[in-house]
Amino acid sequence: MRRPALRVLMAVVGLTTLAVYLVAAYLVYLLVEAVWAVRPSPGTLLLSLAIATLLSAYVSYQVGTARLLRSVRAWELTPERAPALYRRLSAYSEELGIDEPHLLVGDVGQPNAFALGGGLGGGVVVVDRRLFGLLTLDELSAIVAHELAHIDNRDSLVQTFGFSALQTLTSLVLLAILPVLVLTTGFARGLAWLRGRPHEWERTIPGLVRRVVETGVSAGLFALTLGLLALSRRREFAADDRAATVTGDPLALARALRKIERATDPHRWLRSQLYVRGEEDDVLLRLLSTHPATDERVERLREHADERRSGPRRIEVE
Repeated sequence: MRRPALRVLMAVVGLTTLAVYLVAAYLVYLLVEAVWAVRPSPGTLLLSLAIATLLSAYVSYQVGTARLLRSVRAWELTPERAPALYRRLSAYSEELGIDEPHLLVGDVGQPNAFALGGGLGGGVVVVDRRLFGLLTLDELSAIVAHELAHIDNRDSLVQTFGFSALQTLTSLVLLAILPVLVLTTGFARGLAWLRGRPHEWERTIPGLVRRVVETGVSAGLFALTLGLLALSRRREFAADDRAATVTGDPLALARALRKIERATDPHRWLRSQLYVRGEEDDVLLRLLSTHPATDERVERLREHADERRSGPRRIEVE
């Protein structure tokens, strides 16, 4: 095909692309306008969104709980099979002021434990079967106490509601900016075809505007996600603190965390000698983690133990 004919064809494709996107943007705009026209009052709208978010989170939590318990093939550990552990479970539950949860054993996939609060009596603590051969009674009891603190704080519910609220907000923001995204994409692709460089549509001015809008929205939602993850890490510290107080043995939890870390990744120590990771990688991993680093948790628990040994400081009166 001769070059003039190719240019004409590309111009036709560009104009057609632009027309299609303009129609699509207009239809999306009409949809958003129709939704906006029948909107309730701001108070009613916020209340409706809050109720919908709560219902969605609750249903998601209940369905997710049942699915998770099935996936780990959890079965209930009877008091007859672990009387010493159950005595401590009862004592810790009483001290925390919560109903004694169901204690289940499952195949989590790695040495670990987790708690699910609400919907099942006083809640559920699931312990991976490997922990019984890995930890001593004191260490296993400390892990159970940590999970009881999660139940008392309703951490699993709070996390589910938080991420459900974030999903609702994300949907609303995407609906609001959808006409802008469709319109700028249409102009960018159409202009790129008209210029004869269809693969460079993102470098056009409309393409750059689209990228700025996407980046701004993504950055805002990412910041909210980081906030939720930071909250999750703080709640882990809080559960560690309460477990240390309830058991009276912070070092038992510290030992348990360290054993779980080594059993989960037995080659970690060898790799740490062979591979140097940059500070930026460490920072990113910490920001995107739901749990604090084991080193930080162990150090805090050691400080708790030191405080317990030293006791309250005496004030000397001269």
